[in-house]
Amino acid sequence: MFKKILLFVSCLATIVLHAQEEYVIEVNNKKISKSEFLQIYLKNNQNPKFDKKSIDEYLELYKKFKLKVCEAEALGYDTLPKLKKELQGYRKTLATPYLIDKQENQKVVEEAYKRLQKEVKASHILIRIDGNASPDDTVKAYSKILSIKKRIDGGEDFTTLAKELSEDPSAKSNGGDLGYFTAFQMVFPFEEAAYNTPIGQISGIVRTRFGYHILKVVDQRPARGIMKSAHIMISVKRDAPEEEVIAAKKKIEEIYTKLKAGDKFEELAANFSDDPGSSDKGGKLPEFGSGTTTRMVPEFEEVAFQLKNNNDFSNPLQTDYGFHIIKRLDLSPLASFETMKKELQSKVNRDDRSKTSQTALVNKLKIEYNYIDLSKKGLKWFIKNIDSNYYKGKWNAQKLRKNEILFSLQDQNYVQKQFANYLESNFRNVTKSTNKEVVAKQFNAWVTAEILKYEDSQLEKKYPEFKALMQEYHDGVLLYEIMTDKVWNKANKDTNGLKVFYESHKMNYQWKDRIDAVVYECLDKNIANQVIKMLKNDTITSKHIMAKLNEKSELNLKVKTNKYEISEVSYLKGHTFKMGTNPIYEVGGKYYVIDVNQLIPATTKLLNEAKGIITSDYQNYLEQEWLKELAKKYSFSINEKLLYSLDNK
Repeated sequence: MFKKILLFVSCLATIVLHAQEEYVIEVNNKKISKSEFLQIYLKNNQNPKFDKKSIDEYLELYKKFKLKVCEAEALGYDTLPKLKKELQGYRKTLATPYLIDKQENQKVVEEAYKRLQKEVKASHILIRIDGNASPDDTVKAYSKILSIKKRIDGGEDFTTLAKELSEDPSAKSNGGDLGYFTAFQMVFPFEEAAYNTPIGQISGIVRTRFGYHILKVVDQRPARGIMKSAHIMISVKRDAPEEEVIAAKKKIEEIYTKLKAGDKFEELAANFSDDPGSSDKGGKLPEFGSGTTTRMVPEFEEVAFQLKNNNDFSNPLQTDYGFHIIKRLDLSPLASFETMKKELQSKVNRDDRSKTSQTALVNKLKIEYNYIDLSKKGLKWFIKNIDSNYYKGKWNAQKLRKNEILFSLQDQNYVQKQFANYLESNFRNVTKSTNKEVVAKQFNAWVTAEILKYEDSQLEKKYPEFKALMQEYHDGVLLYEIMTDKVWNKANKDTNGLKVFYESHKMNYQWKDRIDAVVYECLDKNIANQVIKMLKNDTITSKHIMAKLNEKSELNLKVKTNKYEISEVSYLKGHTFKMGTNPIYEVGGKYYVIDVNQLIPATTKLLNEAKGIITSDYQNYLEQEWLKELAKKYSFSINEKLLYSLDNK
């Protein structure tokens, strides 16, 4: 819901304020210029019209939005700690593209595209370590991976050690084999090691957020492209009881036989697939392969890419998730760089690889903000006083008596005690080394952090579009929160108000003619006749009927029990039913036997039977009443002559 609100706000937010222009709208004493409103209007209308009707329709939406935001600000929503924290989180994300060097970032994007043209096959050994692990745990994990690396360098078999010592659970069965992957499908440090390690060679020790890794690069090949596919899945775990595996295998083989006989893949997926995320889409899966972040299990990918033509389907195959039949929908090569550039840029900005372009920006900002390094003398104290306790998080700078300047930026001085605070808070993941090397590395990290922090504080001044974007998110956060309090949650919590609303509008909520019935959906007429015959025996249950008729094939019969609106269900629509077992009829190649327990005539829905739609209508009612109050509380005026003279010039 918030994303929808934010999208709407994005279309309404301030772009540029031209103070000298004549205003076109004034909301609660805040003036909006003609050019500002025009940009907003154009942003919200792909095919804008400048006639009075179109402008009036948009103006009504704009007015409602502005009145709600005014109320939120008046009630102090923008001072609430949780909303300030939420907005800070959005700001951090939105600031990312502004805290990198664009030229260097372009090189990183180009390198990512180059990598997408290749796939690397690698195995790994993992020793897990949490990002917030204690120094002692970090040292233990590093010592463990280091000892494994020495054994590999000494000639021991990588696969054997992976099965024996890797903390990746799958390694015990696959020896650490990760199959083929490409850029963006692994965390960046892992990807970096994979692409920079020659085929047949072992990488150095690699640290990621999952822990320490050693990689063995097995192969490289050209990217195979982007696969669009569908599947039918019968779910069963590999280690399930044997009878369950046998039953699942039998079912997938029966489906495969139907496919070969000409049945439609999409219908079989809809009727029989156990994958709820794809069955109602004809089995269609997210695309995977080059340039995507989606990966399928290796055996699934291999079979999919072996299909030669669109609409070809595979033999049944087994994975850890069950049995599958895969259909190839389309296979396309990696798109051109120009086509993918915007998408790659977005991925790079969210990725660790953006750090290289961040470093380039810091070097430019040092010049722009007159950075002066004065640390030569001031760092000597730290080099002398750092000890082994630092790596355990137990070191402090209590003995520091002076407070000499270490660097200056934009005429602001940064001193020893500030650096000491940084050291005390940033001891994790620091590799043991000489004091001189550790202090130098930490000093550079601190300088970088402070320069970026200062640049971050200047973004609204330097970039009007960033200021406008932040205004969008500010208004979006406030709008979502006040709508939650005044409309959405209020409707859910106000049970008495909901009841009163329901009583006043109950004629709007009507059931059509219904049946309470057991529906037998049969593969063919012969199965339907057997259902009719068995239903004559009052002691036989629907569960027994299904078990009996599906002995030879799991596809023979499906049984559903519910209350159904006749006119709203495709296979019931247009039919007349009586109590008890009704005659067989056919719809869409399936045969139906409907066993009616109760005929339910059209009637008014009870509150609990339509609570969702009634609550939604009550929310709309509350919103309209609230807007009437806001319209009386806050002024909203327009300069009609200027407003209706809008054009896009």
